[in-house]
Amino acid sequence: MSIRCGWCVEIDPFDYSVKPVKRTALGRFKHEACAFTELEDGRVAVYMGDDQRGDYSYKYESNLPWRDYIRAGLSPLDDGKLYVAVFGAGPEGEGIGDWVELTHTDERIAAAGLTSMDLVLTYARVAADAVGATPMDRPEWTTIGASGEVYWTLTNNDRKDDGAGALSDVNPIFENTDGYIISTTDSSTTTFEWNMFLINRNTRRPDDASTDEADVPYAAYTAPADGGANVFTDPDAAWADPFGRLFIGTDGGQRDGLQDQLVVIDTNTGEYKRLLTGVASDEITGITTTPDYKTMFTNTQHPGNGSPSTTNFPAPFDGVTIPRDCTLVIRRKDRGIVGS
Repeated sequence: MSIRCGWCVEIDPFDYSVKPVKRTALGRFKHEACAFTELEDGRVAVYMGDDQRGDYSYKYESNLPWRDYIRAGLSPLDDGKLYVAVFGAGPEGEGIGDWVELTHTDERIAAAGLTSMDLVLTYARVAADAVGATPMDRPEWTTIGASGEVYWTLTNNDRKDDGAGALSDVNPIFENTDGYIISTTDSSTTTFEWNMFLINRNTRRPDDASTDEADVPYAAYTAPADGGANVFTDPDAAWADPFGRLFIGTDGGQRDGLQDQLVVIDTNTGEYKRLLTGVASDEITGITTTPDYKTMFTNTQHPGNGSPSTTNFPAPFDGVTIPRDCTLVIRRKDRGIVGS
């Protein structure tokens, strides 16, 4: 089993002479994204998903305020605690959960053969198994919302029959081909509340329920108010702005002949609209803006899955030119109100 991959590596994009640094304390698993936030006491929290069907949601918290580390010439990402999420439900069905610390002093983890922190961090999935973490439906991106909530994209999981995950309060769909988005809010370092923010098959008319005998019946399906005009599935990339908007890039499985897309959601009202459509067999990933929020950057990844017979993007179609990954620039028409 290789132990070289699955780590987070920090680079300095402004100074190529600075060596990349592996941030071991964030654990080793299939990181798709990290969402950073400063806690009230100045410490740093990092929220991370493991992009694998049936794997877990993680959080890292530094032991001290980040300014203390910087003054000492150190990094807050090298000295802290790694947690894994156990999702549950309260007496009235409300979403609650626990952040369970992954440490070799936990008897369950030590019994799994992880008797030192280097082993725990290297085999974080094994440690998470040992403490009964909740298997998730491919937790990919995380982002911090305008009110401090964390949004998590759960892209899909249609392999529960094969043992990759299981039904639970937070994973209510058995044949989960469309994915969903949840939000979490920490109540303390070790407890949190969660909500089902959006079930993606609710953006379209679902398949025949009789084909999903093991499923919770349509997970409270509600018909889309737009009649399905803005169908989007398989949420992946995520970025929240300070104005309550959540931008989602998708990866795979789009319905009705659609390509992958970039969607914007008003988190205050739940309204969502398609902002951009990609090209055949691509993935829309990575989202950020300029400081004035008037220019957005996103990317199309693996257009055509590399096949020139499918697309030659960004070149005109000729059936020969190899398609290329590209950064796309979206410019806002200036209406004078950046937050509108």
